[in-house]
Amino acid sequence: MEILYNSTRSKENPVKASEAILKGLSEDGGLFVPERIPALDKNFTELSEMTYAETAYQVMKLYLTDFTEEELKGCIARAYDDKFDREEIAPLVEADGAFYLELFHGATVAFKDMALSILPHLMTVSAKKNHVKNEIVILTATSGDTGKAALSGFADVEGTRIIVFYPKCGVSPIQEKQMVTQKGKNTYVVGIHGNFDDAQSGVKEIFGDKELAAYMDEKGFQFSSANSINIGRLVPQIVYYVYSYAKLLKQSVIRDGEKINVVVPTGNFGNILAAFYAKQMGVPIDKLICASNENKVLYDFLRTGTYDRNREFVLTSSPSMDILISSNLERLIYHIAGNDPEKNKDLMKKLSQGGVYTITEEMRGKLSGFYGNYASEEETAKTIRGLYDRTGYVIDTHTAVASCVYEKYKEETKDAKTAVIASTASPYKFTRSVMEAIDCEHAQMGDFELADRLSELSKVKVPKAIEEIRTAPVVHDHVCGKTEMKKMVMNFLKI
Repeated sequence: MEILYNSTRSKENPVKASEAILKGLSEDGGLFVPERIPALDKNFTELSEMTYAETAYQVMKLYLTDFTEEELKGCIARAYDDKFDREEIAPLVEADGAFYLELFHGATVAFKDMALSILPHLMTVSAKKNHVKNEIVILTATSGDTGKAALSGFADVEGTRIIVFYPKCGVSPIQEKQMVTQKGKNTYVVGIHGNFDDAQSGVKEIFGDKELAAYMDEKGFQFSSANSINIGRLVPQIVYYVYSYAKLLKQSVIRDGEKINVVVPTGNFGNILAAFYAKQMGVPIDKLICASNENKVLYDFLRTGTYDRNREFVLTSSPSMDILISSNLERLIYHIAGNDPEKNKDLMKKLSQGGVYTITEEMRGKLSGFYGNYASEEETAKTIRGLYDRTGYVIDTHTAVASCVYEKYKEETKDAKTAVIASTASPYKFTRSVMEAIDCEHAQMGDFELADRLSELSKVKVPKAIEEIRTAPVVHDHVCGKTEMKKMVMNFLKI
């Protein structure tokens, strides 16, 4: 049965999946959401025998209903191939009583690879399906990982250009080196003087500029997004949680139907929203555990029902979560408001104008499946060291935030259900912070020397993605103020 997509701010003019993927963001500033969340049509015994790619098809076919079987399977085959360094794509690793879903075995050693490996293929197929003649300009803000994964995915893809904005002083040295060394005639990278929220707000402002859109169309271009605001990014993430449950069943860790908990380090709310969708589809998930770093705006929201971005922005060792405006939360707000675009629009207007909104008690009641907490910088480092000392397993800073919050959850609730922790980046992506936690004697080394030392300690080879940038030349050195982003876009496109 076909699923159409509505804006979170209007029920007028629903669009097909391919149209939502191409647009990225609705004209009214809302995010696209499925008109209904489909139920899985395969049981978990069947799913437990499937590969990651096969599971991806079973999930994505239910959402991307205007794609043919051949089109969708083709996109999946091109995405989940030998660019991943593990045959199983996303292995589940047991350590210290929890199961870490390693989502970082792709080309840029972060979980964004999982969705951004397939998005370019979904987008080019969507363009053909909709007879798009314009060149598609991917416009993206990144807090670190999305940028490189998007650049890698779209580099030299015919009919596309990609422009990535990142906070110049708000990403790790490895993250920045990955982006500024990116090859590809259609790639552009710009550091901005500001934080991720400034970059994200600037991108949204450009998307909402109707005069610019008309001018772009006249010149043969149209914008789309690779951020998790794009439904083509969000849908592939749902696969993680269907696949995890099926693999736990196959390994006889759980019985069919037994509930599990899912722990997600959360910034922009896309990854945990995907887990929420998986739960609505029928995956037996009990608690969705939302883990924040010291930018704990989501923890405070889940605790009080008030979302307030008016606070100090903290630069942490988990920079991909250094976010005060969690864009994908709007989708959840829309759902708990009874899929009411007017209620949602009113709350988003309050957020835009005053930086704060409060949901109703009825809406808060619909958040009972969520648990939120946060980890301080000290707790994050202590978690990395403790897990390494007990098991020899090394995790990155973002995964450590999730692991720390999970321990707090267990202590607070005594809930002993099997837990899957989304491990969102390789420790090699944040080598300095990881090594300062487990081997501070060598903290004065250079970043790549630290990577070699980490390899000795962890007995895990330095990933190819890190080796490749050791001596790679910088090809992007553009920097601008947060008010100059539109000007940079027009300069790159030469319009």
